[in-house]
Amino acid sequence: MGDREADQLLVERVQNGDKEAFGLLVSKYQRKLVRLLSRLVRDPAEVEDVAQEAFIKAYRALPSFRGESAFYTWLYRIGINTAKNWLVSNGRRVPTSTDVASEDAEGYDDGDLLRDVNTPERMLMSKQIGDTVNAAMEALPEDLRTAVMLREIEGLSYEEISQVMDCPIGTVRSRIFRGREAIAERLRPLLDIGPDQRW
Repeated sequence: MGDREADQLLVERVQNGDKEAFGLLVSKYQRKLVRLLSRLVRDPAEVEDVAQEAFIKAYRALPSFRGESAFYTWLYRIGINTAKNWLVSNGRRVPTSTDVASEDAEGYDDGDLLRDVNTPERMLMSKQIGDTVNAAMEALPEDLRTAVMLREIEGLSYEEISQVMDCPIGTVRSRIFRGREAIAERLRPLLDIGPDQRW
């Protein structure tokens, strides 16, 4: 049984009054949702509250969940909308710190590339690349940042991102392409790659 089927069984249990089944869904997706929302909210003190609010909204809306999309796609969409509402109601407040802890590399699928360092020069280069990528992500418009984050960090398919962001797949592809290009543009000087070269 795949994740989607297992989630659907838990959803059906919740819809039939089993509150513990929702606790299992929260346990399964809380870390992923917090990681996703921390890229949008960027205020560590608030991200847990936003995630909790998203789970509350999901719980209240669960009776109308029909399973047309995967539960986590549906949950991510609720999470993103909750985060957007939080940003608007808080005047898009700038985070108090933009420093990225070295532990953040642990959450990336390609984190081994960041951690594969043997010399001080490689360590410095890895830090500069990581800082540059994070700065480039932060500088992206919200729709591009969200699309890139869902694809590259969360590993969602284009179809799933289309459902989460409530836009056509072509728009998702365009946003991811533009986001990747903006990040690549910032990396070119570090990697000594010309504008007409690809890596």
